[in-house]
Amino acid sequence: MANAAINLSEPRAARAESGHAAVEAWLWFVAALVFAMVAVGGATRLTGSGLSITEWKPIMGAIPPLNEADWLVAFEKYKQIPQYKLVNEGMSLSDFKSIFWWEWGHRFLGRIVGVVFALPLLVFWWRGWLRAGTAGKYAGLLALGAIQGAIGWYMVASGLSERVSVSQYRLALHLSGALAIFALLVWLALDERRARLGGSPGIVTGFVRAMAAVMFGLVFLQTVLGAFVAGLKAGLIYNTWPSMDGQFVPSDYWIDGHGLMSFFEGHAAAQFNHRMMAYVLLAVALAQTIAILRAGATCAAKLSGFVLLLAIVAQAIIGILTLVWHVPLTLGVLHQAGAVAVLGVAVWHLFAVNDARKV
Repeated sequence: MANAAINLSEPRAARAESGHAAVEAWLWFVAALVFAMVAVGGATRLTGSGLSITEWKPIMGAIPPLNEADWLVAFEKYKQIPQYKLVNEGMSLSDFKSIFWWEWGHRFLGRIVGVVFALPLLVFWWRGWLRAGTAGKYAGLLALGAIQGAIGWYMVASGLSERVSVSQYRLALHLSGALAIFALLVWLALDERRARLGGSPGIVTGFVRAMAAVMFGLVFLQTVLGAFVAGLKAGLIYNTWPSMDGQFVPSDYWIDGHGLMSFFEGHAAAQFNHRMMAYVLLAVALAQTIAILRAGATCAAKLSGFVLLLAIVAQAIIGILTLVWHVPLTLGVLHQAGAVAVLGVAVWHLFAVNDARKV
């Protein structure tokens, strides 16, 4: 009877295993879409396309202009904002279409992310494939995605009346939301894998565990500082390395009358801060790698720590090349995408360290 009971339960267990694997694959796929969306967002910013759509229509906005009359209406709306009048006056309809498609693609990808997350979530919940205690986490992540869409419009709106570009503060907020969503997706995917396949045996020291958390925080902060560089177009000045046109600290770091706000509003300050944080990040990553070697940490914590160091070095090299070559589109997008990739590795490392046994 016992054997019969076990045999009868095997198909159900197999179905549950298959369902949990599907949930994990779904999370990785959505994370990949968010990664792509951040990369497209970088291209949208670098091509000056972010203000080409002057309305926020969450549903009907998914439909682009379908004929010449629709294109002329969209173009006329763009002509009313300062960016056209002060930067792009005389732009042809063909040129407008080029920047329009970048922004439309970015927004459409955001809608795709929402659908690809929400619909499978409902199916997984209906089929009972969600592990106990995870449904609330996924619902919260869905809500965060909706808020992120609203933040995106809040950012765009800052450039439609008095500015020729979006506010660097709102750009940093928008990127922070995307980073948070991506990090949570990666963490939840790793958690699903651990629940399905078991944890990674190994040991780490308390120092390594603390350093992993510090590394994640520094990577996140460095990426947000990069958003200020991008928002202020601060990568188009001081295109030398390692000095800033022969100076360590640029003479125009502080803006008269701005005080501490120069930290967020000065072009030279934004680039200097981003540079310095890169050096700090490299130093901390190297210190952590040495600590891992000395402590003899094992399992995924060791591997992920080494990968994180290599990723940070590669990202620093890309950043230097992007700067000295005056931010070409390809390198600019690669640098932004690289920042998200480094964050993903930092999440993996933090997860692996927390999964290991502390000694």
